[in-house]
Amino acid sequence: MSDTEFEAENEGLQDDGYSENYEDDDLDEGEDVNTIEAPTARNVLEYLVKSVVEHPDEVDVEIVERRGAVTLEVTVAEGDMGRVIGRRGRVANSIRTIVRAAASQDGSAIDVEFVD
Repeated sequence: MSDTEFEAENEGLQDDGYSENYEDDDLDEGEDVNTIEAPTARNVLEYLVKSVVEHPDEVDVEIVERRGAVTLEVTVAEGDMGRVIGRRGRVANSIRTIVRAAASQDGSAIDVEFVD
């Protein structure tokens, strides 16, 4: 239906102020909303970081949104941060490049931040 057809069909109707509130049944209370955005990028990031570190069970990836920008924050075990960053940050930059490419599959722009 085009806009002009819609306008013609609804011509003369007035807003009676009635509205219904619906609950979102897709999310259960307490469910982590962070898992919804950028699943490909998050999975790729988690796979790459776990492949580099000595303690893959301690890798945590969290999605944070600030001022409209989406950031994936990576936390690793205490001794593994040097492995993830690499010499002169080469490993970290390579991971960021690959994750940004994966994020394009999700249709989003992602930044990656390595948190101590």
